Amino acid sequence: MTVFSYSGTELTALAGAHNYYRWIFRRFAPYLGRRIVEVGAGVGTFSRLLVDESGPSRLVLVEPADNLAPLLRSRFDGDSRVEVVHGYLEDVPPDVGADAVVAVNVLEHVADERAFLDAAARALAPDGLLLLLVPAGPWLFGALDEEFGHFRRYTRATLEQALGAAGFRPRAVRYHNLPGIAAWFVMGRVLRQRTLPPRAVARYDRFVVPWLSRLEDVWRPPFGQSLVTVASKAVATGEKRQYRP
Repeated sequence: MTVFSYSGTELTALAGAHNYYRWIFRRFAPYLGRRIVEVGAGVGTFSRLLVDESGPSRLVLVEPADNLAPLLRSRFDGDSRVEVVHGYLEDVPPDVGADAVVAVNVLEHVADERAFLDAAARALAPDGLLLLLVPAGPWLFGALDEEFGHFRRYTRATLEQALGAAGFRPRAVRYHNLPGIAAWFVMGRVLRQRTLPPRAVARYDRFVVPWLSRLEDVWRPPFGQSLVTVASKAVATGEKRQYRP
C-alpha cells in the first residue's frame, strides 16, 4: 500500500465553505442509505455532514494521506459508527456492502480511474449507488488543477463513458455551480493562481451559494464548474426509482 502526506491547499481553502458542502450533501442525501463509504475524506468536512445529517449505521472513511488519516480518527474518536481506513478504496473491508460510495472531488485525482471505479463496484451492495462530484469542463484545466493534482476534468459524455466501461449505469448526471466557471477560469487560466484565496471562497460561499443552490434546484444549468452524478451497477435492481440529484 502506497501512502503519502498531503501538502496541498485545496482542503484548507474549502474547509470553511459550509454552504457549498451542504449544497452537495442535499444533492446526495436521498441516495445515501445507512451504510456509507466516503473516499478521500480529507479533514472530515463532508464526513461531518454524513455523520450528523444522514444517520448512518456504518460510515467508512477512506483516506490515504499519512497526515490526514490520524486527524480523521481524532475527529470521530468515540463514534462506533465511524471507521477510518488509512489507505485506498481497494483497502475497504470486503464485507462493507455499502448502500453508497461517495467521492467528492476525488476521481479527478486518480490516475487509473477504471481501477477506482472497479473498487467502488466491489464495495457496493448489489443495489448500492455511486455518488460523485467531479470537476467539469476540460477547457477550464489550468494552474489550479495542476496545483491540486488533477489528472482531468470531465464532460458529461466522458464521465458517462468512464462509468459505463466499468459496469456502472449513470442514473442522473447534471452540471452544478454555473457561476463557478467564471471564477475558476479567471483564477486558474488568466491569473494562473496556484491556490484558492480563503477570503474569496468565504465570500462566494456566503453571498452566492445560498441563492444559487435554490436556483439550480429548480433549473438545470447547461454547463457548470462540476458534475453531480448518481450511478448504479448495471445489474442493480430498483429500476423504478427516480434519480434527480
